[in-house]
Amino acid sequence: MKLDILAIGAHPDDVELGCGATLAKEVSNGKKIGIIDLTRGELGTRGTAETRDEESFNAAKILGVKSRYNMQFADGFFVNDKSHQLEIIKMIRFYKPEIVICNAIEDRHIDHGKGSKLVSDSCFLSGLRKIETIDKDNTVQDAWRPKAVYHYMQWQDILPDVVVDVSGFMDKKMEAVLAYKTQFYDPNNNEPETPISSKNFTDSIKYRARNLGRLVGTEYGEGFTVERYPAVESLFDLK
Repeated sequence: MKLDILAIGAHPDDVELGCGATLAKEVSNGKKIGIIDLTRGELGTRGTAETRDEESFNAAKILGVKSRYNMQFADGFFVNDKSHQLEIIKMIRFYKPEIVICNAIEDRHIDHGKGSKLVSDSCFLSGLRKIETIDKDNTVQDAWRPKAVYHYMQWQDILPDVVVDVSGFMDKKMEAVLAYKTQFYDPNNNEPETPISSKNFTDSIKYRARNLGRLVGTEYGEGFTVERYPAVESLFDLK
């Protein structure tokens, strides 16, 4: 399956929180989008791996993405080494995305920075022909390197290099985020409180997007950092 965008997160819900509105917008534009979760979020304080599986499936349906796959790496303990890189390379070569979007370059949760570097390194290595990988049909895969890698924002307010106008798609994003019923604010949930289970955190998803939108002259925005300078044909391509 050839994808336009492959969005990758260390945990189920990372992608929805980081770039859910951007993905919903690109789906509406006819782009083929896929999501990969590196872990099942099994160390999360609230819910279980099984409930996260169900929630991530429902969120993917809401966003309208073409596929979602879980690598089942160890939550909290996966590392950026050869074996993990090769597994990601296989997925990149299978989906052949033009763009990869992944975790924030640094963040409160240690898996976010690790996941960011793991995916970034794998995107580069995936373009090296002398690294041989075999797909599920026992066929040697062709080398493939995405044209661009972008990193979404998460807990920390990182200064973005690019802001995408996502006006009109925040409701879809919030619907996908709140599909993770065990994770976010619910006054009737008796599980322990976490940094993301407060009403303040849920409210912050919209007010951060509204503030980014304010800064670029739109209603809502989602911010990304880049690994190389974006190129445009003309200054008039920039708003």
